[in-house]
Amino acid sequence: MNIPKYKYLILFDGVCNLCNSSVQFILKYDKKNQFVFTSLQGKTAEKIIDNFNIETSKIDSILLFTPEENLFYKSTAALKIAYRLKFPISLLSIFFILPRFIRDIVYDFIAKNRYKWFGKRESCYVPTPELSAKFLD
Repeated sequence: MNIPKYKYLILFDGVCNLCNSSVQFILKYDKKNQFVFTSLQGKTAEKIIDNFNIETSKIDSILLFTPEENLFYKSTAALKIAYRLKFPISLLSIFFILPRFIRDIVYDFIAKNRYKWFGKRESCYVPTPELSAKFLD
């Protein structure tokens, strides 16, 4: 896979308005240039999903692929991303004190309703030329 070394790869739903807004938010606050992105509909995501034997019908989540080749999903991925962003956003990682199953119940409720609440795009997000280096395929 062509993931830049020492970068965290965020896999997101490219047609979800909430997910795209989240990507824009991360881009704004990623002052250390730690993250690159790909949509779940892309070829890089497909390779990672195949490598980790993830059932695609059950993916309703943001995924975080780390430089150590670990894959995190749902609330754990979101909190690990928040932790790596600048203060005060990094304070959201305090929610790691909650058990994962509780965090994931909240996450799943939002994920289940995201299209209804925030809408859906016809096609995946297309970055500006200035940001295109941060997006794979």
